[in-house]
Amino acid sequence: MSEPLLRALARMRALILDPDVLVKAVGSGRQKGTTPDWRRVELRYVELKAGLHLQVVRYDETQAHTANHPARSEEAREAVDALLDVPFGHWNVETVTEHHALRVTKKLEALVHSRPRETAPAGAAAAAATDLVLERAHDRAKQRLLPEDDPVFIALGISDKDGRLKPSRQAKYRQVEEFLRLLDTSVAEAIDKGHLRRPTAEDPLRIVDLGCGNGYLTFAAQRYLTTVKQLPVVVTGVDAKEQSRAHNSAVAQQLGIEAEFVAGTIGGVHLEQSPEVVLALHACDTATDDALARAVEWRAPLVLAAPCCHHDIAAQLRKTPTPAPYAVLTRHGILRERFADTLTDALRASLMRIQGYRVDVVQFVESQHTPRNTLLRATLTGSPVKGGSVRKEYDDLVSTWALRPKLGELLGVSRGA
Repeated sequence: MSEPLLRALARMRALILDPDVLVKAVGSGRQKGTTPDWRRVELRYVELKAGLHLQVVRYDETQAHTANHPARSEEAREAVDALLDVPFGHWNVETVTEHHALRVTKKLEALVHSRPRETAPAGAAAAAATDLVLERAHDRAKQRLLPEDDPVFIALGISDKDGRLKPSRQAKYRQVEEFLRLLDTSVAEAIDKGHLRRPTAEDPLRIVDLGCGNGYLTFAAQRYLTTVKQLPVVVTGVDAKEQSRAHNSAVAQQLGIEAEFVAGTIGGVHLEQSPEVVLALHACDTATDDALARAVEWRAPLVLAAPCCHHDIAAQLRKTPTPAPYAVLTRHGILRERFADTLTDALRASLMRIQGYRVDVVQFVESQHTPRNTLLRATLTGSPVKGGSVRKEYDDLVSTWALRPKLGELLGVSRGA
C-alpha cells in the first residue's frame, strides 16, 4: 500500500544516517514532470585516515562527483537532506539485514517494498555488521576497487611480486580503476531498472571483451564482479592475435580464474551463447564499429565502448566539400581532426539509439595509444526504430556532411532509407 512520501523518506533518512546499518543507498530516476539535477546518487560509509565518513557520489551526464562527510555530523545530515529533496523516482537502501526499495507514484506517494538482505540470512545481523566494518576498512582517501596487491595485478605485471604498484604502470592501474567504477555503476543501474537480469550461480552473467589485448580489463572485470560484488559472471576475451589468446589463457590458469580466450576477428568470432555485456575499450578506428555492430546483432543489454582513433570519418571529411557555413570547423587540420572525433561518436550514439539503445557519452581515461577520453555506454531499452525524430536526426546529419559511417553500413542503416 502507498503511504505519504515524506514519511517514507524520513524512514530512509534514518537508515542512511546510521553508519552501523547502512551498506549502500542509491537514488535514481525522476518523479513525474521533474528533471533532477543528478542522474544518480550513491551513498555509503568509508573508513578514511580522518575517520568514518559518509561518501556521496553524484553522477551527471558525463562524470561522477565525490564528496566525503564525517559520519554522524551536521554536514552529513545536511548532505542527505539535500539529496532526499531531489525529485528522484526511486530510492534503494540496503542495510546489513534488509533491502528497501522505495518508488514514487504518479500521485507523489511512496510504495516501499522491504525484504531480508540476500547476503544476510535471518539471525546473521552481527556477522553482517562485522563484514561491513571490514569492507569499509582502508587507509586511502580514494577507495580502491581492487587493491594494488591483488593477484590479478601481480600476474599481469602491473604490481611487483610484493604487491607494490610499479611506477611505470600507474597509468594502466588508473585506467583499470576508472573502468571498474563505470562497469560497477552501469551493471548495477541496468539490473536495478530491469534492463539486465540478476545473475545466479547456475546462470552467470555472460561478458565478452572484444579486442581484449593482454586482458587487463577482462581479468579485472571478472575479479571485481565475482569477488567484490559477488555477482556470478563468465568472461570471454576475443583478440585477433593467437599470441594474446595463449598468453591470457596461461594467466587465467595461473590465477585459477574461469575465463575463456579465443583468437578471432570481432566480426567473425562465434560464441556458443550471446553475451549480455559487451566491452570494447580503445578498439582502433572502425574496430569500434565492428564491436558495436556485433553487440547489436547479439541484442546485448549493456555495451561499454571506448573508441580509439577516428580515421574513417576524418578521411571522408578531407575528401568532401564542407557544407556552409561550417568551413571554419574543417579549415585547420587540428580542428578538423577534433571535429571528426566528435562527429564519429555522435553518429555512433545516434545509430545505437536507432537500434533501441539508450546511449550516454561519458568521460573515460585515455590509454597509452590514444588521447581520446570518451566512452559510449549503451543500454538496450526497446526495439529498433524505423522513423521518427531519432532517424530523421541521423539522416539529416549524414546528408548534410555527405558521410557514409561504417557502423551505418554494418547495421544496414543507409542514408534516407
